[in-house]
Amino acid sequence: MAPRRPKAAGAAPARAQPGRRPVLVTGFEPFGGEDINPSWEICRALPAAIGRSPLETLLVPTQFRRAIEVVAEAIERTDPTLVILLGQAGGRACVSVERVAINIDDARIADNAGARPIDEPVAAAGPPAYFATVPIKAMVAAIRDAGIPAEVSNSAGTFVCNHLFYGTLHYLAASGRDARAGFIHVPWLESQAVSRPGEPAMALATMVRGVEAAIAAALATAEDVKMAAGQLD
Repeated sequence: MAPRRPKAAGAAPARAQPGRRPVLVTGFEPFGGEDINPSWEICRALPAAIGRSPLETLLVPTQFRRAIEVVAEAIERTDPTLVILLGQAGGRACVSVERVAINIDDARIADNAGARPIDEPVAAAGPPAYFATVPIKAMVAAIRDAGIPAEVSNSAGTFVCNHLFYGTLHYLAASGRDARAGFIHVPWLESQAVSRPGEPAMALATMVRGVEAAIAAALATAEDVKMAAGQLD
């Protein structure tokens, strides 16, 4: 199936056909001196639909606060059934399905607008954390079944990825919308690892296949599976 046309940051995704609520999938623009971000490249390569569920893709600025605003605006326009946020986690070897978002910004580097919050809450009146509302273990199992290494991750970091993950869940909780949401971190692309000998990387086609499997599992699974996916450290 041919890839769908991606949306630019802040652009209004087209509303899906009546009765068929879409899946909103977001990726970030490059940051930290990179000229590409695998999360957005995955969005660009996704099909127009998975099963009978249309996909809407959205490019998100790597900026504190603005990232949440852009995604909230897209949720208002598209009324998705699922929100799947993608982000780059350079140095990881697996596709990582995140379990929890925490209410803290602690930026090691500045975002693309020059902001660098340190020890600041994402939402001043928000709870300490939110758990993903998608079936994270079923998604990990589906990615592995597709032949791709995957893991449950218990930390989405403290940069814009976690900021958006927390902010999206907080927005959905406050607005009363029933969309489920989760975050998937992906490794560097092979082209990004050329100047980083020994660092893990993954082919774009492999990551796309993994994300498709994860979305299909999230759409098909109402209650998560029970399987060991914890970590010792």
